[in-house]
Amino acid sequence: MADRPSAHSETAEGLFSRTYAAATAGFTAVMFLTGLAALAVVPTLPTAARDLDGVSLFPLVAGCFVAASLLGGVLGGHWADRAGAQRPLAAGMVLAVVTLLVSAASTSIWQLAAGRFLDGLAGGMVAVSINAAIGQAYPDRLRSRALALMSACWIIPSLVGPPLAGLVAEWWSWRAVFYGLAALTVLPALAVVAVLRGRSRPAAPAESGDRPPRPALMVATAVSVGAALGQYGASGWDLRHLLFAVGGLALLVVFAPRLLPPGTWCAVRGLPATVLLRGLSSGVFFTLEALVPLMLVTGRDVAPVVTGLAFTGAAVAWAASSWIQSRLLERVPRHRLVVAGELVLAAAVVVAAVGTLPAMPASLAASAMVVAAVGMGLLAPSLTVLSLSHAPSGRQGYASSAMQTSQNLGQITVLGVSSALFNACVGAGSTEFVGYRAAFGLLLAPCVLATLLATRSRSA
Repeated sequence: MADRPSAHSETAEGLFSRTYAAATAGFTAVMFLTGLAALAVVPTLPTAARDLDGVSLFPLVAGCFVAASLLGGVLGGHWADRAGAQRPLAAGMVLAVVTLLVSAASTSIWQLAAGRFLDGLAGGMVAVSINAAIGQAYPDRLRSRALALMSACWIIPSLVGPPLAGLVAEWWSWRAVFYGLAALTVLPALAVVAVLRGRSRPAAPAESGDRPPRPALMVATAVSVGAALGQYGASGWDLRHLLFAVGGLALLVVFAPRLLPPGTWCAVRGLPATVLLRGLSSGVFFTLEALVPLMLVTGRDVAPVVTGLAFTGAAVAWAASSWIQSRLLERVPRHRLVVAGELVLAAAVVVAAVGTLPAMPASLAASAMVVAAVGMGLLAPSLTVLSLSHAPSGRQGYASSAMQTSQNLGQITVLGVSSALFNACVGAGSTEFVGYRAAFGLLLAPCVLATLLATRSRSA
């Protein structure tokens, strides 16, 4: 990285000043390409699974990304601490191109699942590397603005990615979506690597007493495999699938705590509590993002364009809320923004539950996704800033990796428990709407818990 500016110049300079412009441009390009690929690929996966005669294994295809991103996050975080964030970021970008080609050439559902697994590995490395690079490249006062800019980079992909991919898949082929994204990504990826060369550096050696234990690669692999097994177990209800689900759960219970800071489950003040809050919040949001569209399509017979607009609205709302917290609320203590975000997230859960009532318009349930995104735009960047401030000296990569791991575990756990409650209600003879209502009601518990624990994440 370039020589650090003086204190006076740090105060005067912004994200696009001469000192930080190259790094900011590189991070922006990475996040834009990542958002475009993620939002364009996901809508084509059901069509691909149908053409490959693998609809029954679609939960595995969809879940492989989250499972692999656990491993990618750990690899990227520790690599960033050892050699600087540029190398894992470059490796993640190159792997992203490779995985698009693997998925595009799929001849079976298993190859498509393998492609999604590689994509998750790349996505985890990129996400953690970006956060670590921000921690290494910018002073404290610019970090929240940089994170807000990263969120804003998803606005255009959220507007054009899904509809454009749908048109290409309908008029041509779903394979063309993957091949086209690979062609669009390869040259910018090389350019990003060149721009960032020398812009990040290995972190300063940490004091021996401040260095957290490095989780073994075997532990991260076990957690990733456990999550994948759980997703496969959810694809059927026979004894074989049940055994896979139990095996996956066992791996998560045994190995997942080793990827998180000591004291996470007890919400110890500082980094452990911050990491736990990220898992609880992400679990609630992404469960809403999964169940609300499912309810609209299967229960309310809503046109796909409505659910697409809900996704677009949520992306814009998240970016706008993130911008507000970085510009208009930057003087508010971060833990208070976390509380505010959790309260908005709880309100979204209530809106989703009320939207299950037959007398209510379907648009009310769809709006829950937008409201939830407002809450996440407030609390997610705030938690990231808090995690960087709590990170031991020279260990921003470790903190970012722990946050990414907690986010993925929260998605898997909260969605799994909510889905189990939904299936239990339906299996007992209740209507689907009662099941959705129960699942949404359950989401209030992590919202309340996170609100009560928010002060434990307070920065000194």
